[in-house]
Amino acid sequence: MDWEKRFARRAERMRASEIRELLKLLDQPDIISFAGGIPDPALFPATAFADAYRDVLGAETAGTALQYSVSEGYQPLRAWIVERMAEIGVPCGVDNILITSGSQQGLDYLGKLFLSPDDTALVTWPTYLGALQAFNSYEPRYDRLNPDGGNMTPAAYRDAAAAAGGSVKFAYLTPDFANPTGETIDLAQREGLLDLAEALDIPVIEDTAYLPLRYDGAAPPSILALDIARSGGIEDSRTIFCGSFSKTLAPGLRLGWICAAEVLIRKLVLIKQASDLNTPTINQMVMHRVAEAVYATQVPRLVAAYRAKRDAMLAALERHMPAGVTWTRPEGGMFVWVTLPEGFDGAALLARAVETARVAFVPGRAFFADGSGANTIRLNFSMPPVDRIDDGIARLAGVIREGGRS
Repeated sequence: MDWEKRFARRAERMRASEIRELLKLLDQPDIISFAGGIPDPALFPATAFADAYRDVLGAETAGTALQYSVSEGYQPLRAWIVERMAEIGVPCGVDNILITSGSQQGLDYLGKLFLSPDDTALVTWPTYLGALQAFNSYEPRYDRLNPDGGNMTPAAYRDAAAAAGGSVKFAYLTPDFANPTGETIDLAQREGLLDLAEALDIPVIEDTAYLPLRYDGAAPPSILALDIARSGGIEDSRTIFCGSFSKTLAPGLRLGWICAAEVLIRKLVLIKQASDLNTPTINQMVMHRVAEAVYATQVPRLVAAYRAKRDAMLAALERHMPAGVTWTRPEGGMFVWVTLPEGFDGAALLARAVETARVAFVPGRAFFADGSGANTIRLNFSMPPVDRIDDGIARLAGVIREGGRS
């Protein structure tokens, strides 16, 4: 059978993640990898997880842990999240929280809920590759969301979307320590984004995967907190907050959440019931116990460790990179975004760097909805040991000096 002829049209836009493929390099011990945007496993609270699994599999709770559960999620975990949301200026209740199998599942659900073929999603240039993969299945077009405002008016966005055969459905961004750039948008940009969303009457999807990992500076209010201050309450807000446990406690349990108005949560629950019924109960129960036990000490521990790695990478870039190479200076998160001179190609540079210098990174083109950005690369500092960062950046700089032009 020719399977390609049997696939739905949406399958044409399903492509392998360059990042997932590059993670295979982590199995090669001689590679210094700045590729995967993943936590350092040495920092996982493994003992707390082991204790929690033993606890929930005890006689009193094993039946609940191994059983089906409600689609909305384990109520004590949702209540814990409500407390954390209040700490960032977002008053809400458990009915405003949906537990998802990782925040990636939340993005897929939101794409399914909002996007019809040829509708427009507003995304930053560049943006998170996983968001593009999640949305691509629903056949949208993309338009550039510029936090600085740019020259696109609400009318221009509407006209462009209508000309493509659809309408503008939402704006998506990671406002704090974005993947891939590491950049954070300021208060004025957040207010401007809400102004644009109100003018277009669209939701804002606020992806906050890295929010707790701040190393410098004062945190601006979350977009949802600003929206609530404007609208008077979460039920009248247009912002959809996507959170995750992956970068703070552990990604292996695949747990995230969506916080939004109840009317939206109820619709997303229907999607979840048709998808996987519920996120694994045992993982939710374990995460609740671990969060209660160690979250307050785990986050400062991560911040101290990752700050040292970020500082090591920024110092190495200053020390080794040739003239004409520029990079971001993130206040938190896991990434530094590097712009190479015009004419360089990140993919060609990667092939040469792996072969000759045994160093890896992610070419930047994958993060652009239009396939541009060939002369950009993303460097991750959370995973490599701090004592290998200088050597890896020195090797990479040497390859750049030799030439990585397409």
